[in-house]
Amino acid sequence: MTTQFPRLEQLKANMSANDERNVGTVKSEEDKATQTSPPKSTKVANFSATASQWEIYDSYQEEIKRRDKSSHQSIKEEEFEDSQIKTNDIAHLAGLARYVEGKVFHRAYADILYDFKHFEDASDEFRGEKGTLLPLWKFEYDKAKSLSVTALCWDQKHKDLFAVGLGSHEFTQQRGGMLVLYTLRNPNYPEFIFNTVSGVMCVDIHERLSNLVAVGLYDGCVAVYNLRKKSDEPFWNSRANPGRHKGAVTQVKWQKDDLDSNHNFISVSADGRVVSWTLVKHELVFTDMIKLPVPDTIPDKLKDVFSTVGTNLDFHKQKDNFLLGTEYGKIHKGSKLYNRFVETYDAHFMNVTRVRWNPFHPDVFISCSWDWMVKIWDQTVKSPMFTFELEIGAAVTDVAWAPYSSTVFAAVTTEGKVHVFDLNINKYEALCQQKVVSKKTKLFNIEFNPVHPIIIVGDDRGHVTSLKLSPNLRKMPKDKKGQELPMSLEVEKAKMEQLLSLLR
Repeated sequence: MTTQFPRLEQLKANMSANDERNVGTVKSEEDKATQTSPPKSTKVANFSATASQWEIYDSYQEEIKRRDKSSHQSIKEEEFEDSQIKTNDIAHLAGLARYVEGKVFHRAYADILYDFKHFEDASDEFRGEKGTLLPLWKFEYDKAKSLSVTALCWDQKHKDLFAVGLGSHEFTQQRGGMLVLYTLRNPNYPEFIFNTVSGVMCVDIHERLSNLVAVGLYDGCVAVYNLRKKSDEPFWNSRANPGRHKGAVTQVKWQKDDLDSNHNFISVSADGRVVSWTLVKHELVFTDMIKLPVPDTIPDKLKDVFSTVGTNLDFHKQKDNFLLGTEYGKIHKGSKLYNRFVETYDAHFMNVTRVRWNPFHPDVFISCSWDWMVKIWDQTVKSPMFTFELEIGAAVTDVAWAPYSSTVFAAVTTEGKVHVFDLNINKYEALCQQKVVSKKTKLFNIEFNPVHPIIIVGDDRGHVTSLKLSPNLRKMPKDKKGQELPMSLEVEKAKMEQLLSLLR
């Protein structure tokens, strides 16, 4: 009988009997593993237990609960991680949005940016000593159109940031106010916006800690906002403080930290009080410094209930002296060290709207008034050194010294004009008289940028306009060879001293 597999039969015939035994006993690796005996060192214990149906059921239920709990815990952890990711994504997106917004702004205002950085008015060469102001950006906020700009202040640390106080100068039009901060990088919308229950009358940014902004309100309160705190409410407020002013706060000024390293500032108000405020934890601690004297023109019966209205003050950066202008045209020079007045100047016929020390010469200060005059004073002399009558019938609402020259200053009037003077070039008239706002718009404030050749002016419609000074308005002194001298305190002080020596 033949087989179907002749090859296989042949292979079997060739195998030896020993090989057949080996084929039957060879096992796979898995089989070897399962048949391995435990080592002698392993301890073996016998265990037995019942396994009824209800015990099996209970075990299954416990296992199901354990698995549900672990899965729920893992879901919570995943949700927490997702929320963290979302929060980080939002913060990241906010930074990207600000970056994109800046790029869009640079595209949209490319021409103005070029003028801000590089444009120099070539026509100044044909004007002699006269100059012009080039309009740049107008800063406006829709919700502030019904308010007036009452205060301006540049940040000394971040040179492109400035604060704007919004309120009203009219007694019959008082309502809520605003504090907004703009940057030159984006004039379309404010960087910070704070609503106040009363109109803001004055603003000052701390020189070192630019996140601290002090404001004075029309209702007599002072407040300090912390820009690092994401809150619309001020971090310090005198609303419930017994030292609160009884009249509108017209000026606030930051001072050097006290001996305990506490921040402090000084305020002056229509109630005639000059008050020092110290920031201690979450409250303001007040100290009355000086009470303004009552003018002689007030009858004796009313002197107990009447006080001179203080309008503004300025502190000397090198000395402890300060200047205080009043509504009755007088300027008081006081000593912070002794808390008393040491000199009084009969300066103007009407309200003194601004008084400022010269940043280069320690004895010189400037004042302006509703009597349409600007006067420059030497504190050692009772009469003014220079007197300028700007516009008959137009009140001078603000005046400011330039940060680059001891002889350059600018003033604004209620007629909407900016007047720029350089006493070193012309001691009798302005180098520039330019209307920078529309008709029937009044200008109330002016400030020079600390480093850039621009000024900002605020009007009674809530707008702030930036303007660039032409080369004739910012000339630097030259040596005998015609080379411009670098700006220094000694050079600027000598330049002003030379002018004063001609008039003493």
